[in-house]
Amino acid sequence: MKLSVIIVNYNVKYFLEQCLLSVLKAMNGIDGEIIVVDNNSVDGSVEMLRKKFPGIKLIANSFNEGFSKANNKAISIAHGEYVLLLNPDTLVEEDTFRKIISFTDSHPDAGAVGVKMIDGTGKFLPESKRGLPTPSVAFYKVSGLARLFPRSRTFGKYHLSYLDKDETHSVDVLSGAFMLIRKNVLEKTGLLDEDYFMYGEDIDISYRIKKAGYKNYYFPGTSIIHYKGESTKKTSVNYVFTFYRAMIVFARKHFSSSHAFTFSFLINLAIYFRAGAAVLSRVGKQIFFPLADSIILYAGIYFIQAWWSKNLAVIYPREFFLVAIPSYIFIWLVTVYLSGGYDRPVRLSKIIRGIITGTVIILTIYALLPETVRYSRAMILIGAVWAILGTTGLRLLLNFIGFKNFALHTGETKRLLIAGSEEESRRILSLLNIAGARINFIGYVDSEKNNPSLNGKPMEEFRQYHLGNTERLADIAEVYRADEIIFCADDISSQKIIASMSQITGREIEFKIAPPESMFIIGSHSVENPGELYVVDVNTISKPVNKRNKRLADMVVAIVLLPASPLLIFFQKNPSGFLGNIFRVLGGMRSWVGYRYRGEEKNSLPAIRKGVLTPSDAVRTKNIEFKNSEKLDMLYAKDYQVYNDLRIILSGWRELGRKN
Repeated sequence: MKLSVIIVNYNVKYFLEQCLLSVLKAMNGIDGEIIVVDNNSVDGSVEMLRKKFPGIKLIANSFNEGFSKANNKAISIAHGEYVLLLNPDTLVEEDTFRKIISFTDSHPDAGAVGVKMIDGTGKFLPESKRGLPTPSVAFYKVSGLARLFPRSRTFGKYHLSYLDKDETHSVDVLSGAFMLIRKNVLEKTGLLDEDYFMYGEDIDISYRIKKAGYKNYYFPGTSIIHYKGESTKKTSVNYVFTFYRAMIVFARKHFSSSHAFTFSFLINLAIYFRAGAAVLSRVGKQIFFPLADSIILYAGIYFIQAWWSKNLAVIYPREFFLVAIPSYIFIWLVTVYLSGGYDRPVRLSKIIRGIITGTVIILTIYALLPETVRYSRAMILIGAVWAILGTTGLRLLLNFIGFKNFALHTGETKRLLIAGSEEESRRILSLLNIAGARINFIGYVDSEKNNPSLNGKPMEEFRQYHLGNTERLADIAEVYRADEIIFCADDISSQKIIASMSQITGREIEFKIAPPESMFIIGSHSVENPGELYVVDVNTISKPVNKRNKRLADMVVAIVLLPASPLLIFFQKNPSGFLGNIFRVLGGMRSWVGYRYRGEEKNSLPAIRKGVLTPSDAVRTKNIEFKNSEKLDMLYAKDYQVYNDLRIILSGWRELGRKN
């Protein structure tokens, strides 16, 4: 057997499916096998693999063993002359395996081979080739000198940025996202070091391969897409600690004690610096607007009352400044938050709606207060006007200056171009319409040079959208000013997709890929978020505002039920579980409404808390089939509204003590 492809998966089912579809195409004509090790995913990955890819070898772990140990399990049963370590969030070209096997066959000194990787925006990933992270190289990277002088042979050693990315090179380190290794070399060097749970194992095995007398080759004759999902975000504190700690493990193993001490010192400095920066960045983004709004509101109301007092001879007591104004601001901030005013991108309408709601609440509370603490209704109304002007003005200013993180939601529709056959283009459009996506469909391009048709019969009403063939995709995207391109993987080869993404670099365009016969689209739109999943038919309940509203509804219902529980408990079918469920919901361990759940069955819906009730409880016929229950779950997730939760709770109120 020539090739064993090994993929370790952990909770990236959709990426894994797309990866395997591309791998199967690339395996055509090659004597090989595919082994997937699942590290106890909870997203239904194993069920998907057994259903859609019964021909692969599956190792389903009962817990997350980490990257190295999982790979070693697969390597121990692999029969291929070559072992390919491949990440699940990748997409390979149809001829990737043939090219890299041919290259390795012709280079007997090659112990391992890596390829040119691009991210989901079509940009080259510098980790495709790296140097050994010696203390000096680590210092250049941590200090920022590597970024300032990427072409320097001294400072640019970490990513070997001075080497041409389009030429073959012998390098120190290859990426574990795609690493072809000779099986007999692994027998000499040993398998992956299981001291590394995640990250660092590719550096370690690359180093040991070189020490064994072989070379690590960077081969740009073929390319792959590496989305680099959520677990590898550079702003993640978990990433910082895991990655840099792995570097310390490497230093202690392979450097002299003095070098290891120096390296560890530098890395520890980097850990605390980067971790602190990551925490500050994340917290800063979350609290910037609430903090800025608080300062603007308090300052504005203070100066307004000063003018008011001077001209109308009104004197406000100390409590007005210490209690009343902070209370008004707190209510405004809470209602803006609940209305989605702090979600990204910024929507001014949600901020205004939140302030108006908060003002109504403040005035209602004000009317119930004793006369002695009713300071001024006029100041509340004037303060509300200032709150609207101040908060929206701040956002307009930041948007005008050009801060990307604070960009306003323009409400503009995306100009969409689809690359694929007429049949697939129509299918993608129907999915987007079901999802309620705001798009302006420009047209589609296919791989044929003849007239578009569906099942051999021209579709007159759709022909007007045919803009040409994929050979002219870059020109068509430029002429029609496309904002987004969706590639139909069933019609467009991975090689063509990757080439197109690399060529279209003049404008900022979002690229997405739609696997065949799937209800999801995978894509990317920024360097900060390299890998993202777009489930176009069932994504509503996963929106931040809906998650927030659902949690708020759970809390309100639980608070209402608690004082009424002495009476309601007598009407419950399971009285002993009723009070427990109230406190579980209040503690965030349960939701009043969740998906139907039976044994180990899982579905592909967005994750929510396990529910006491399910959408099936709103149906009079309780003994419905499981497949119909799944459809109810899908509709519930797709068109989530708080009203639906309340309706289900009212329908199944006698089941609120259910234990599940």
